[in-house]
Amino acid sequence: MDYIVGIDIGTTSTKALLYDLDGKIYAKANKGYTLYQTEPDMAEEDPDVMFDATMAAIKEVVAKSKLTDGKVVAISWSAQQHSLIALDKNFKPLTRAITWADNRAEKYASEYKANGKGMTVYQHTGLPIHPMGPFYKLLWLKNEHPEIVDQTTYWVGIKEYIIWRYTNVLAEETSMAAATGLLNMKTIDWDDEILKMVDVKRSQLPELVECTHAIDGIKPEYAKEMGIPADVKVVMGATDGALSTIGVGALETGTLAINIGTSAAVRSFMDKPLVDPKARLYCYPIMEGKYLVGGPINNGGIVFNWAHDALFGGEQETAKLLHRDSYDMLTDIAKTVPAGSAGLLFHPYLGGERAPLWDANARASFFGLNRKHTRAHMVRAVLEGIVFNLYMTTLALTKVTGDPKDILVAGGFVRSSLGRQIMADIYEHEITIPDSYESGCLAAMYLAKMSLGLESSLADITKYIGKEKRYEPNENNYPAYRKLKPIYISLSQKLESEYAAIANFQREFPQMYNDEK
Repeated sequence: MDYIVGIDIGTTSTKALLYDLDGKIYAKANKGYTLYQTEPDMAEEDPDVMFDATMAAIKEVVAKSKLTDGKVVAISWSAQQHSLIALDKNFKPLTRAITWADNRAEKYASEYKANGKGMTVYQHTGLPIHPMGPFYKLLWLKNEHPEIVDQTTYWVGIKEYIIWRYTNVLAEETSMAAATGLLNMKTIDWDDEILKMVDVKRSQLPELVECTHAIDGIKPEYAKEMGIPADVKVVMGATDGALSTIGVGALETGTLAINIGTSAAVRSFMDKPLVDPKARLYCYPIMEGKYLVGGPINNGGIVFNWAHDALFGGEQETAKLLHRDSYDMLTDIAKTVPAGSAGLLFHPYLGGERAPLWDANARASFFGLNRKHTRAHMVRAVLEGIVFNLYMTTLALTKVTGDPKDILVAGGFVRSSLGRQIMADIYEHEITIPDSYESGCLAAMYLAKMSLGLESSLADITKYIGKEKRYEPNENNYPAYRKLKPIYISLSQKLESEYAAIANFQREFPQMYNDEK
């Protein structure tokens, strides 16, 4: 029997799943790494540590599975979008991987938004005007670190670098190239006008290939270490956003895919490029006839993690004594207060925000707090705030795509009954949750099967997704959420100038970073 490894290079860890050709999972592995945030707006990772994590994850799933009856025939990749690494002529990194969460290019994104050049970039490439984009990271490096730019021979993202480490082939598939802000979304080629803006030559960028493109073989020493054949196919795969959407079966226009993991996103596939007049949504080509339109959100489950650690330290100790999951305990506490948290709102902008605000200066806040509110109200408001923020992004998306027929939701947030109910109630719509939580790895596996000639249509991935569960909204909760949604949206818009002021204060007095490693 033959096997495929689907692997996802995430922001905080790399996950690997080993599948047989029928889609059965034999083993899983998860390897974490450090996100460096030692100065304001910084978010970097070590690309070589990330490479080691992919090796360790693949080695673990192969060892766990004890493959005596076959071999791994392909490794297929999902990865975070918008990362940037400078390489010298010998392919040695001159920088860490500057991730999507790095906001140090905020000044240049703001300048391009004000002078209109940012809209030109958006209309050419589908990249919103935000420092997450490698285009804006390149402007920042060009202006503030010219010594790095002068030494740089190649510009790549983390997936391209890791695949090069395995294969000595420097290539980039369509979806990842689109997320750089350097690819013309209509011609599906590097955009010469945009490249001139950042003084990047075509020769400094990887070769463009399809997401099903396969590279033959990896370096023998790596194959031996991981326990797989050296002639394994390395399939390019796609971005985590594209594969998460494919992996829940949201393949048709009119189907909305929402993922709430560490971060979050709202996405829908279109059959042609679609540009939002207000540049609130990205539009990236994925493959022929498939464009992904949506909004990426910084503040998903990571916000609940913050509430867990910052507000409920004592409950974590109690959970240990009771042999309970401390996150489950928090959701039980949140269930003790009604929908709307007695008028307490939480804007979840702990790490700036991409969609719906596109404001790297955005900061989190509780609003409406009074003496009657308890920590139970606060934790429920945190959960509701995450969903209100998703709902704002969905409003922008549906204005250009139309109302959704189906809403498919994946990610850790909806594993809890309360998370699911809040989603259904705020959206006032039935939500569907597929069995497969690791939708990115599943879709990567499926692209490998397409590459190997074992599948011919994306639509057939639904046979691997498993059962779906549907959850209905509770009409009794509509009145509170209908009153709160416009207040939440209005407040986020009114705070724009104050976001800039408090963010600049934090940059001027960065004591919060002094103790971070």
